[in-house]
Amino acid sequence: MTLPADSHVHSEWSWDTGGPGSHADGRMRATCEQAVRIGLGAIYFTEHLDVPDTWHAEPQDLMPHQQDFLNDAGRVEFAPFDAAGYLAAVDRMRHEFPELHIHTGVEFGQPHLWGDRAAAIVDLDLVDRVLGSLHTLDLGDGPAEPHTLFRKHDPAEVMNAYLEQIPAMVEGSEAFEVFTHIDYAVRLWPVATAGPFDPRAFEDPFRRAMRSVAEADRALEMNTRRLWSWIPQWWADSGGKAVTFGSDAHTPEAIASNFPEATAMLEHFGFEPGSTPEEFWVRSRAI
Repeated sequence: MTLPADSHVHSEWSWDTGGPGSHADGRMRATCEQAVRIGLGAIYFTEHLDVPDTWHAEPQDLMPHQQDFLNDAGRVEFAPFDAAGYLAAVDRMRHEFPELHIHTGVEFGQPHLWGDRAAAIVDLDLVDRVLGSLHTLDLGDGPAEPHTLFRKHDPAEVMNAYLEQIPAMVEGSEAFEVFTHIDYAVRLWPVATAGPFDPRAFEDPFRRAMRSVAEADRALEMNTRRLWSWIPQWWADSGGKAVTFGSDAHTPEAIASNFPEATAMLEHFGFEPGSTPEEFWVRSRAI
């Protein structure tokens, strides 16, 4: 079976890898080499489109190479996305790897809040795919990622607030066509203090969030860092018609991770591939 495109991949052009000239330099080329090695036909480099200095963090919330981005006010500050440099790098890779279909993209964080400021960084019409992601929330003490918020607030409060913000993001921005990693807050769930995550405790808000994405005719990304069968099941139940697959890889060896298992799971829930690896998988039958 031909694997779908990996529609969520980062390289040295994403700030959280360290940026160009950092330890990550050359990661785009190495990722292309790995894609060819494993027989992946298509890939989207969806670099982070985040607005600097718009959320706070603490050192333990960041990887060591990311802690340099904390300013004196405890906010995350980095150079804006270098769209021109990134697009030139993709063009070079297309010439070096003609057998691999290499596509451009961005992962736009909080697009409903930062549309105007992001427009000054990159023209979204220049990229092939725009993912929309929700990374930060403001629960009264300034925007922060769930990892930070879980230490300061009741975990259930954080999770419910995260899921309640998704319909607001969908309604507030038409910039993105795919909602990515709807389980982002789940990744950071504080098991040590709150116990294992139980999705059934948040089933209703998850389903409401999914319905908002489906009713806006957006696709939902099946993020393959972790495979949760309840996500495609609830997505199908909520009227979701289309999915993409994304590893969210930040290193070359992580691309297309768990894709065979993920595609089998999505087929079980009635989703089928298009005619090319780039096309959305669509739901063509009931389960």
